[in-house]
Amino acid sequence: MFTKNLLLSFLLITISTITYSQEISWEKQLRVSLEKMADSLSKNMKPWRVPNKIFKVEKYGAKGDSIQLNTKAIQTAIDVCSHEGGGIVLFSKGQYVTGTIELKSGVMLEIAQNAKILGSTNLTDYPEKIESFKSVMSENHKYRQSLIYAEKCTNVGIRGKGEIYFRGEKENFPGKETIGEIEGRPFGIRMIECKNVVLQNVFLHNSAAWMQSYLYCQNLIFDGIKVINQANHNNDGLDPDGCTNVIVRNCYINSEDDALCLKGASGKPTKNILLENSTFLSSCNALKTGTDTQGDFYNIVARNLKLGGIPDEMTAPKGHDASTGITLATVDGGNVHDILISNVSIDKSRCPVFIRIGNRLRTMPNTLPKEIGYLKNIIIENVSGADNYKQGSLISGIKNHPVEDVVIRNYHVRMAGGGDSSLIRKYVPEKEGGYPDAQEFQKQGLPSLGFYIRYAQNINITNAEIIPENPDARPVIVVGKETGNIIFNGTKY
Repeated sequence: MFTKNLLLSFLLITISTITYSQEISWEKQLRVSLEKMADSLSKNMKPWRVPNKIFKVEKYGAKGDSIQLNTKAIQTAIDVCSHEGGGIVLFSKGQYVTGTIELKSGVMLEIAQNAKILGSTNLTDYPEKIESFKSVMSENHKYRQSLIYAEKCTNVGIRGKGEIYFRGEKENFPGKETIGEIEGRPFGIRMIECKNVVLQNVFLHNSAAWMQSYLYCQNLIFDGIKVINQANHNNDGLDPDGCTNVIVRNCYINSEDDALCLKGASGKPTKNILLENSTFLSSCNALKTGTDTQGDFYNIVARNLKLGGIPDEMTAPKGHDASTGITLATVDGGNVHDILISNVSIDKSRCPVFIRIGNRLRTMPNTLPKEIGYLKNIIIENVSGADNYKQGSLISGIKNHPVEDVVIRNYHVRMAGGGDSSLIRKYVPEKEGGYPDAQEFQKQGLPSLGFYIRYAQNINITNAEIIPENPDARPVIVVGKETGNIIFNGTKY
């Protein structure tokens, strides 16, 4: 009897070791591949060379007096600059009021340190720009107005130490919050099918809706930009959608809605993404894939980031929790895989990590939905955090579609705690086809303090420490239905 038990124990240890070895094997291979991708982006992607020709907007009739509407004059400067082979369209001093302007190939807008572009507060100064590229964005959402627009351009950008103040406050552009069409509230910047896009150093301030949307673009560099977008509803910070080769570094984004949001409404892959040395703060989600996920997301490296809510000491607004620090989700058929997130802090979030598969399967009109997408091969490591709410983190697929192959390592996060034993028995809704926001899943507290996991396979959480600031009756981890090979700090669930 003793021999049989010993043999059984040996076999279980061997099987467990093999499983762990396989996880480490795919993790190592993925890490090498993604770090190589990130190094290649850093080495090979540089800002396009701007011709040394300056086109001052004053020459074409613009006045920086904060009163005159300069749309026509600025557009003439842009058109002439592009026609003559490109260069700098310069805003040198003053405050320049304008409605919608359309960038052209070879044009770099430069806003000098003592200059400011002011968005018109008259909606009629924002004519609709309907892109030729059809997607969920154009057909379902009908996002068609913005202050700055570009389509099918090569070599475009905005730089300088000045400011673009979109004046998107609710008193100028009223309208309800929505997850569909946004009417009467222009975006800040929209670029569609552009190549070699550069934004450097500039301050982007208070759009009436999303601050920046880049749809099916290639080779984008965002370096040192500052975004504060807290004036209205749907105030996203930066949304690349179906873009290839993207660097976001040394940036600061503080937004009412999602701060850095990778989207898939284009139906095209969002791939080869490097996010580093930046701060993403939000009253919603700090770092996110989705909500629209018709396209795939892969080859993403995010490192050295500060994520979370709005600190209490800030006055615009004065403190606000984020919904999540990290959201990785697919609900419209896109596949999410091959992602490395490392060296991040998550502070002041309600749900620090939210990983989700759903089956909303939104499509363009008269288009068949895709199959439910998969979500796998995710590494999240070296995470710290404080002042996070008691909800806890959630990893959840849906029936027959599990989240797979996730490694979370060196995770040290402080939570508010204070959960009582009644939360352990709380039902966590399925919401298979619902909106994939963490707050739809027991906002007041999941059954666990740290991680609630269901419909998942091969989830390995190692060296994790979840510390409640107040006594909490909940276990650190709870494993729900249809799971397999869930390992938490060496214990298999």
